Amino acid sequence: MISNLEFLQQLTGIIKQRHQMAQGDEEKLDSYVARLFRKGMNKVAQKVGEEAVELVIEAKDNDDELFKNEAADLLFHLMILLEAKGMSLEEIIEVLERRHQ
Repeated sequence: MISNLEFLQQLTGIIKQRHQMAQGDEEKLDSYVARLFRKGMNKVAQKVGEEAVELVIEAKDNDDELFKNEAADLLFHLMILLEAKGMSLEEIIEVLERRHQ
């Protein structure tokens, strides 16, 4: 079984691969992520905002499973946005670590 960190690293690699595919002329893989990248930065950022609002709505209710699913959606789309901006989750973690000192 892989660790949570290893899973996030694998997912980051898949997102990066989909980004590269979206930039190429070939559409070998028509994944959700590749389609989102093709729509551009505004759409990627908008999707993060939508997921954040959905998470806030679920936070006010008592369904933990829906809340966890919305949190996962937000994290996933944040990872896509970071890739679109040429940044990594590790860079964000470094910012958090600096703030903690």
